[in-house]
Amino acid sequence: MVDPKGQNILFRNQLAQKEQLMQMQNERLAEQTETIKDLRATVDRMTEEIAGLRETVNEFQRMLFGKSSEKTKNNAETEDAAPEDMEKVPTTVKSHTRTTRKAKATREDQYGNLPVHKEVIPLPEEEKQCPYCNSQMEPIGETFVREELRITPAKVERIHYYQEKWICPDCRQDGDGTFAESKAPAALIPHSPASPSIVAYAAMEKISLAMPYYRQEYLMNQLGFTLPRETMANWIIYAAENYFYPVYERMREELLTRDLVHADETPCRVLREKGRAAEQISYMWLYTTGNDGLAAVVLYDYQPSRKGACAQDFLEGFHGLVQCDGYQGYNKLEDVILVCCLAHARRKFFEAVPAGRRKKLKLLDINSDAAIEDTALPDGEEAGQLLPAEIGLMYCNKLFYLERTLKDLKPEERKQQRLELEQPVWEQFWNWLDTLHPSGGSKLGKAVAYAQNHHDTLMNYLLDGRCEISNNRAERKVKSYAIGRKAFLFHTSEAGAGASAVMYSIVETAKANNLNIFQYLYTVLLYMPDYMNSSAGIEQLMPWSDFIKEQCSGLIDVESNVPEKRIPLPLAEQRD
Repeated sequence: MVDPKGQNILFRNQLAQKEQLMQMQNERLAEQTETIKDLRATVDRMTEEIAGLRETVNEFQRMLFGKSSEKTKNNAETEDAAPEDMEKVPTTVKSHTRTTRKAKATREDQYGNLPVHKEVIPLPEEEKQCPYCNSQMEPIGETFVREELRITPAKVERIHYYQEKWICPDCRQDGDGTFAESKAPAALIPHSPASPSIVAYAAMEKISLAMPYYRQEYLMNQLGFTLPRETMANWIIYAAENYFYPVYERMREELLTRDLVHADETPCRVLREKGRAAEQISYMWLYTTGNDGLAAVVLYDYQPSRKGACAQDFLEGFHGLVQCDGYQGYNKLEDVILVCCLAHARRKFFEAVPAGRRKKLKLLDINSDAAIEDTALPDGEEAGQLLPAEIGLMYCNKLFYLERTLKDLKPEERKQQRLELEQPVWEQFWNWLDTLHPSGGSKLGKAVAYAQNHHDTLMNYLLDGRCEISNNRAERKVKSYAIGRKAFLFHTSEAGAGASAVMYSIVETAKANNLNIFQYLYTVLLYMPDYMNSSAGIEQLMPWSDFIKEQCSGLIDVESNVPEKRIPLPLAEQRD
């Protein structure tokens, strides 16, 4: 007979074992489920990292094998370039035979084909009377002073300066002649045939037209004479250091008094730089005034590095708003408010969009005259069909669209409208951005990080109606130098780089103030040999002076205001 009590005990034991087994199975299942979740998360993370790495690889491939806008298509074009215009390429020479150095060409060899214009400087009428006996003096001859080259469009001639010499005949009869000489205008460069017109012409072609010296040398040869590229380079360096630099410094003083400055920088190369290899990158910094309604100032500053101390030193004494990109070097500026460029943030979202979908996207230019429709913000089903990068781009385009509608308003009105219309868009943008968690290595991750890292500076343009939503004003000025750099490739020396910074500043400031570039360069060179140490004279030669506006706002004219017959500077109108 079976014991019921024993059966119950056995049953309970079996049941307990089964429950224990089931518990163990459930725990194992839970562990497996958790492991699967971890593996899926790892797979997702790895997928994002792979996507980011693919983007990085594609970018490197584009940089290595894609087209570069700064590479020349025809190397043969630069074979005859001067050291400042062409990089020297090392070559292997099997044998070398020393030859006699070519004799240095004389001025007659270089300028012999040009017509000669004799300019005799007359003695003033009041000096033709003998100061001792009051007798009428009579001419006895002329004295050669110097030769200089004078250039007009498509015409070059040699100018020989002679001084008139007068003598008192009565004193001469007494054996003690009294002499008087006319005064020749000051030479632009001592012991050189350089004139204000030819130096201004070479500077205009180099800076404004991006024409390297070797091309100018060819052009001069077509005009009938030889002007070596090295000579032109030395002329412009001398003029920049001695005549244009005082004007440059006065422009800098004016820039530091403003409330708003745009800043940017671009790489350049200097072959012979003390303590640095030719392959090392230097930088051309750019500073320009903003939309403040005053005379424009555009300044370039050559520096061997991109350190924030460069901007700090140049803008020492400035207290206001600095519009720039997100480069951290500008954080070294003290007592300023940084205004970050939204165009840079928008560009990063645009680059995060797959190449196949970028074709349908357009970047709004607020200065374009093309008619556009209002850009709507992403919402509802449309947002679900868009990639996060496309949504970020739509927010940026909306802000640019609103800016376009406000660009003709006065600063105070623009500031008020920005707070009403644009600030709510910014709030929506930041709230949406907080919902994203992209991989840090992806382009979307970089776009999101860039925007979040510059949260405050991106919105600082709302503080002042004169501020702009982007730093395109500075980037357009940097482009002027970049175009020239593409042609001349590099600078030979620090002096050449510094001179280029000064000359680009003079030319771009003249352009920004609607002056005739050649006429302005010519006018400054015409007067600076006599006024380089005069603050009153320098002030009258600034791009915003009434005298310069009158002289340099029309067509090129070097015939009516030549060195020997120039009109005087109106120094009486100079400010204290």
